[in-house]
Amino acid sequence: MEIKRSGSQPSGKGPADWFTGTVRIDPLFSAPEPARVASALVTFEPGARTAWHTHPLGQTLIVTAGCGWVQRDGGPIEEIRPGDVVWFEPGEKHWHGATPTTAMSHIAIQEKFNGSPVDWLEPVSDTQYRRADQP
Repeated sequence: MEIKRSGSQPSGKGPADWFTGTVRIDPLFSAPEPARVASALVTFEPGARTAWHTHPLGQTLIVTAGCGWVQRDGGPIEEIRPGDVVWFEPGEKHWHGATPTTAMSHIAIQEKFNGSPVDWLEPVSDTQYRRADQP
């Protein structure tokens, strides 16, 4: 058994290569092999978002605070709020983040495949992001 005490792992800044805006990543756990699952609490300040990306074994998001947006490639931008659970299928291209006016936090859970839980792609452009403002 292992207990990860709250505050025992340092927060990190979301790298500019993978995020637009101010993003804080608080690691929750990364299970030792042979397990592959890892999790983090990710907080997006207003206007912040991920780049487009995929997960080889899928990803689950559990929204804990605020209001955010998610979008899969070719689909509509959808609003997410605390208590919502989002599942992205393996290989599904998507992004997620805060709205322009409200911060959003979620717990992200994903598994590693061949050592990596994510494949990062191109940034979400301001034009793509602002489409959510349209009725």
